[in-house]
Amino acid sequence: MADVDATDARLLLALGEDPRASVMALSQRLGLARNTVQSRLARLETNGVLAPLDRRVRPEALGYRLSAYVTVQVVQRSLADVSGALAQIPEVVEVTGLSGVADLLVEVVATDADDLWRITEQVLAIPGVQRTDTALALRRFVEHRVAPLLERAAGGARDE
Repeated sequence: MADVDATDARLLLALGEDPRASVMALSQRLGLARNTVQSRLARLETNGVLAPLDRRVRPEALGYRLSAYVTVQVVQRSLADVSGALAQIPEVVEVTGLSGVADLLVEVVATDADDLWRITEQVLAIPGVQRTDTALALRRFVEHRVAPLLERAAGGARDE
């Protein structure tokens, strides 16, 4: 993944504020040539700097109003297989490897408590899973964000 410089950060901040802005509008707002904006956006997308668009879709809008975090202890040699099996469960929205007692942190979404039970049973049935522990997410106090980091990378200045 490529590094993001101050100009990239300013561009990403502007795009975050107006995701539908045209290349021309972004170039005028940032005082950059249209070709510069277009080539930087293409490079950021190609280099994997921009997350997939589906990251912006809230599971609640699809009927998944319950969110939970499942910590999973795995037989060490099975980590790749377990991760692959987790990726096959549609309600698994993210899997993160951890250090410590638990090996994986799995974020899942469910329609209700019975659906969550079904999903956790699927996780437990994966060969190589030794133990799970589930915690319901009651409220999100800080949404996923990178704007403060972009502002820092941009030199603290935001374009108005």
